[in-house]
Amino acid sequence: MFDRLASVEDEYLLIEASLADPEVLADRAALRVASKRYKDLTPLVEALRAHRLRIVDVDAARGYMNESTGDDRELWRAELNSVEADVAALEEQIKVLMLPKDLNDGKAVIIEIRGAEGGEEANLFARDLFEMYQGYATNRGWKLEMLSHAPSDLGGFNQVTFVVRGDDAWGRLKFEGGPHRVQRVPVTESQGRIHTSSATVLVLPEADEVEVQIDERDLQIDVYRSSGAGGQSVNTTDSAVRITHLPTGISVAMQDERSQLQNRARALQVLRARVLQAAQDDHDAAMSIERRLQVGGGGRGEKIRTYNFKENRVTDHRIGFTIYRLQDVLAGNLDDVVDSLIADERARQLSGDE
Repeated sequence: MFDRLASVEDEYLLIEASLADPEVLADRAALRVASKRYKDLTPLVEALRAHRLRIVDVDAARGYMNESTGDDRELWRAELNSVEADVAALEEQIKVLMLPKDLNDGKAVIIEIRGAEGGEEANLFARDLFEMYQGYATNRGWKLEMLSHAPSDLGGFNQVTFVVRGDDAWGRLKFEGGPHRVQRVPVTESQGRIHTSSATVLVLPEADEVEVQIDERDLQIDVYRSSGAGGQSVNTTDSAVRITHLPTGISVAMQDERSQLQNRARALQVLRARVLQAAQDDHDAAMSIERRLQVGGGGRGEKIRTYNFKENRVTDHRIGFTIYRLQDVLAGNLDDVVDSLIADERARQLSGDE
């Protein structure tokens, strides 16, 4: 394994040198690609260098132990055990770092939440989920920006779309896509009966113009008057925008901003993300039809997680993980759930199942 990784360090040194090259520095696209690759390789190269040093320490400790007697020999035996444990830990770390990278790592995340089954209770749950992700973004030091929202009658969300920016935002939020189910007594229930409702969460990597080239001639752009609650001019001018990408049929509407230009820019932002996701889904389907048949099409039609208020329980059905701290999770403390999903993904990758 380490013989094959020698080329990785060679590549790293070449990229490091290129980052001081005036031609690369003058080319924004080349600089962006080189910087990202350098950043991606840095943890692996650092682990390789640390492993190399600890191998030297192993040889030294073994030599001193073999030359010693009595208490000194036992001291060197303990040192040898310690450095061998470090080597084993570094080798496991290197195996994880060698796993294929997610193409979307490092990208901002666009999340859309909609109330699904359960009427107004589903819309209230959609707001709960939004506030959960809002709290999680704050805890992780990410930046969250609202793109659009449609309030429901009792203060929930019929639909809410927002973007989350952070270096590890995609890697930790990508697992959230799918139907989320809540089991609780709704505020609209007078008999105290527990109801089951659901909201859907769509998670998309944000796409920039370099990744997704959209021809203006492929767009149908409709403007219309905003509807619903709004400030002065929101409901009196044609500021709302709906953009349809004709080749794919994907459509996005925005009306939160007063300006038609602002709504158009935000609609294009979401449209690019959806077109990119559609292209990636098509590629995945072409490359792994058999796997998709085995796992039921990726799980979007199944409940991925249940939030049970009576039992104070959150269960992620994909990995059978349960935690009895529901209010803590809804407050944005999602790391225990997400860490378990990441560990499961890595285990499947290491075993060759993914």
